Amino acid sequence: MSFTLFLIQCLNGLQYGTMLFLIAAGLTLVFGVMGFINLAHGVQYMVGAYLAFAYLHLTGSFWIAALLSMVTALVFGLALEFLVFRHLYGRDHLDQVLATFGIILFLNELAKVIFGPATLSIPVPELLSGSIPLTAELRYPVYRLATIGAGIAVAGLLYIVVSHTRVGMLIRAGATTPQMVSALGVNIERLFMIVFGVGAMLAGFAGVIAAPIFAIEPGMGDNILIVAFVVIIIGGIGSIRGAFLAGLLVGLIDTLGRSLATMATASVFPPSMADQIGPALASMLIYILMAAILIFRPKGLLPAKGAA
Repeated sequence: MSFTLFLIQCLNGLQYGTMLFLIAAGLTLVFGVMGFINLAHGVQYMVGAYLAFAYLHLTGSFWIAALLSMVTALVFGLALEFLVFRHLYGRDHLDQVLATFGIILFLNELAKVIFGPATLSIPVPELLSGSIPLTAELRYPVYRLATIGAGIAVAGLLYIVVSHTRVGMLIRAGATTPQMVSALGVNIERLFMIVFGVGAMLAGFAGVIAAPIFAIEPGMGDNILIVAFVVIIIGGIGSIRGAFLAGLLVGLIDTLGRSLATMATASVFPPSMADQIGPALASMLIYILMAAILIFRPKGLLPAKGAA
């Protein structure tokens, strides 16, 4: 593998990893603070992408569409929490899984009804179009670099909020000792609503920034939800730092692994077969990493304080 190709794959891995972090950050807070298994979190990523598509065609501006999509994703998440999820907090995990899986099916079909089953896309905003030279041989898209920067900026903001504000203190406490937080007189319902709304908005934001890169289609959030669960297990449930580190690790391993595994299998199998076997083997690497973490560090790489 040439240095140029290696650098491209690393940047693509960072871009994928920051997007995974945006999804996993909300999921790890909801799971860590509320103990709630929300399989519909991936659907909120899909909702963000479809909202960006709808608002872009309505306003003609990607930036206005992004802002409106994030606000709508927040409102949508709060509505789901108030109308559906709030009634499931006291139920067992099986009820939560079945209810949220039903929401996945409903919203996927609703997306087909409203937007059709065809794959949609939106253009890269003009301000971030084009590419910039990183080396003499490499030009990299500006938009992908911007998504990396946006993910890192959100990670920094979340770290400040969670680590240095009163709401963050309650979230950290709720992630480790929710019964104690409730006993101290904290309005748990309001805390849960804030956490759930922020998680929905982050997933929606991930869908917005992914829309110009990936295809917009019903069910687009289903597969990425599985990877997001892998991220929070590797990083540590309830840990923003862990989600960020694990997101970058998974993104780099998945992206670099596809190229390296394809090159390795090409020395044994015909090229056409290697192109199929390589990515399949690479997709196993993140699950092997997750299994190793569960064996040697069952709380994750950077567990929430008090959870180790």
